Amino acid sequence: MSILDQLKILIVDDTSTSRMLIRDGLEQLGIKNIVHAADGEQALKMMMSTPAHLVISDFNMPKLDGLQLLQAIRSYKPTANVPFIMLTSKSDTSILARGRALGLNNYLCKPVDMVTLKKAIEGVVGRLR
Repeated sequence: MSILDQLKILIVDDTSTSRMLIRDGLEQLGIKNIVHAADGEQALKMMMSTPAHLVISDFNMPKLDGLQLLQAIRSYKPTANVPFIMLTSKSDTSILARGRALGLNNYLCKPVDMVTLKKAIEGVVGRLR
């Protein structure tokens, strides 16, 4: 069984269009096991009940922003090592620095193209094909 068949990815974004664009891109890469959450609070509940292998999360969201979600995931022992990729429309080095201090694995600026997304995912989980 290939990594594409096993990998479960959680997409977290408060904008449904962004969630669907990332989902479409993941499906183009051959990833089929994709779940999504509309905010950080919903994502955290999902990670506590049925953890994903990788989280791709927007930074700017209501309830819990991307950094708060990352911190919560890192503080919960069963999910502490789950790779986390942050998406943001802002190229803000302070967000990146805070994320790295919390254990952020990768960081991408929106809009994300599929080549960049694939490289970011492979950077944390290994080659997809």
